[in-house]
Amino acid sequence: MTMSPDLRYDVTDHVAEITLARAPVNALNLSLLDQLLDALRRAAADQDVRAVVLTSAVPRQFCAGLDLSVIAGKSEADVRPFLQKLYLELADIQHNLGKPSIAAVTGAARGGGMTLSILCDVIVAGESASFGYPEINVGVVPAIHFVHLPRIVGRHRAFELLFTGRSFGAEEAASLGLVSRVVPDADVLSEARAMARAFAAKSPATMRAARAAFTRTNGLDRASIEAAVDDFCRVVATPDAQEGLRAFAEKRAPKW
Repeated sequence: MTMSPDLRYDVTDHVAEITLARAPVNALNLSLLDQLLDALRRAAADQDVRAVVLTSAVPRQFCAGLDLSVIAGKSEADVRPFLQKLYLELADIQHNLGKPSIAAVTGAARGGGMTLSILCDVIVAGESASFGYPEINVGVVPAIHFVHLPRIVGRHRAFELLFTGRSFGAEEAASLGLVSRVVPDADVLSEARAMARAFAAKSPATMRAARAAFTRTNGLDRASIEAAVDDFCRVVATPDAQEGLRAFAEKRAPKW
């Protein structure tokens, strides 16, 4: 077991379990993101690991998205290194992971938390899990989700979710094809572990080759992700976005 205050890494029965533990909401700052990327690289390099589970130790929270300190009051140049890690590096690592990854989602997944889960191969959600893209509500754009969400749920449904910023539950997420399986909250991690063990029981060489073929056919276009970095960074530095972030922090309505 490897532990830090914000993230744990364990390997049992050929399954690497990465657990986010940054209370109160697993907000993504540079430190937590770097730890997550390092954990995924470690799992990718370990030949004993045949599947990966990403989960949370924080009650009722999977990941609330970006820590406001990452983007509030920041310029486009300030934000870009973080977004390159969250969008490009994370997508590249998942693409080249060589083994299946499962997001075990309990509680809320928002914004960047959606990015963490969607880039996994499978999402197992608890009955009380909730999802959403609230960036538009604070004047920011959920840029990477413009790339992948229409492919999963269709253009019109994606537009409604992304441009209203509303949250939605696990059953709706499953009906949209966004979530692979919905189980009782108490069973989320055990279900993800069982699925991971089923993957791990297959031939590692076959799984690696098959996943590479599947990802090549169904993966995200890297140029589109690079454009998403540009879009997010350009918008987040605008006066409207900064006003929206201030208003969110101050718990008031933004003055656009």
